[in-house]
Amino acid sequence: MSDTLIENAAPVVTLTPAAVVRISFLKAKQGNPNLCLRLGVKGGGCSGLSYSLGLEEMPTERDHILEIGGLTVLIDRKSARFLEGMELDYTTKNLLEGGWKFSNPNAQRSCGCGTSFTPK
Repeated sequence: MSDTLIENAAPVVTLTPAAVVRISFLKAKQGNPNLCLRLGVKGGGCSGLSYSLGLEEMPTERDHILEIGGLTVLIDRKSARFLEGMELDYTTKNLLEGGWKFSNPNAQRSCGCGTSFTPK
């Protein structure tokens, strides 16, 4: 893991307090305090790239490792360029609009559900 990149500068992404609470809840539900949040993008979705998020225990050699709100966040280097400056939020506003919200300054446009985007 000596090649793993640890970010000490401004974080690539930010998490709202609501997102930190939700991720902490999901970690507790899994029963593994060593889990990290994995954020990324992959090809697909109705706008070109779709967001991916999940819980993983181990970073890879090509990850940015961020500490945000007491959570460890992993972002692969390829995804980082599309996520730089993004804010991840979680809302329970209502059944239709609740869930994960991605505010990404690198998105030229986003799909209606907000889970995919066209990069600038």
